[in-house]
Amino acid sequence: MNTNQLLCKTNTKAFYTTLLISTILLLCSLFFALSFGAKSLPLSTIWEAIWQFDESNVEHQVLHSVRFPRVLASALVGAAFAVAGTLMQGVTRNPLADVGVLGINAGATFVVAISFVIFPNIPFTLLMILSFIGATCTTLFIFFLGMNAPGGLTPLKLTLAGTVIASMLHSLTAGIAIYFELSQDLAFWYAGGVAGVEWPQLIAIAPIIVTVLIAAMLLGKSLSIMAMGEEMAINLGLNTKRIRILAIIFALLLAGVSVAAVGSIAFVGLVIPHIARKFVGVDYRFVLPISALLGALLLVIADLVARTIDPPKEFAIGVIVAMIGVPFFLMIARKEKRAL
Repeated sequence: MNTNQLLCKTNTKAFYTTLLISTILLLCSLFFALSFGAKSLPLSTIWEAIWQFDESNVEHQVLHSVRFPRVLASALVGAAFAVAGTLMQGVTRNPLADVGVLGINAGATFVVAISFVIFPNIPFTLLMILSFIGATCTTLFIFFLGMNAPGGLTPLKLTLAGTVIASMLHSLTAGIAIYFELSQDLAFWYAGGVAGVEWPQLIAIAPIIVTVLIAAMLLGKSLSIMAMGEEMAINLGLNTKRIRILAIIFALLLAGVSVAAVGSIAFVGLVIPHIARKFVGVDYRFVLPISALLGALLLVIADLVARTIDPPKEFAIGVIVAMIGVPFFLMIARKEKRAL
């Protein structure tokens, strides 16, 4: 029996149906997000701003300078966090794995805080690199703690180690912010939001996120085989160590770049993969692209709600997502407690 026969149980009809519906919903949410805000704009104005941009038109200027980069960043970062969480769940076989829950976002945010202290006017590109380094170091430390615990690495120990490290790093970040009077600057990264994203930041993160997302999709078949069991994957000739390292690197890149751009937004990578699997099954060839679309959809809607729920005030996206993610996290933890 070859690998294609092993994966043949996946419902391709469900995948294509979900793909079509998710794409349509995402496109609709993008237009709604562009239309609504401090001032509502008709879809005709949005269409004109895209294809017949007029520099003298104030509405066109608002769309191009504020809403376009903001909405596109929401979609990109939502897809990035969702796929990062999917990859982490795939390689760790931990249903609670997520770059936020495992403390990876906290590590990136901690390094951002230190960077502001040492380099007050740090360029955004360098901030992305340092954010990635922070995420990487945190991941290595969490895995080290989990593997050296009695009984070895288990999903529960990995989650607990991530939670403890995240709490410690959040406390250290808060202490740095208070001592060096950075609370105002770091408030954005604490709560998470896309309000500050402009074209230079979007141009910097878009190629990285899109490239890594495409590369991550290519791991779908290998992750599906690994999900059947380590021994079976090895017998089928799969280099499980290489796949695991690549998946973690891709997850770190997606998380590090996203945190540098919009701050620490947890639970997207926890919630979305479970929803995707409900629709298309457990084949990662299908789970990864659907997760990307649903993650983008979630964050675009969350941003829209955050800036329209109580105008002119604006909620942080992280707060909106957490309201969904925390109950979901508790539900999954209760459901999977025996396996953990």
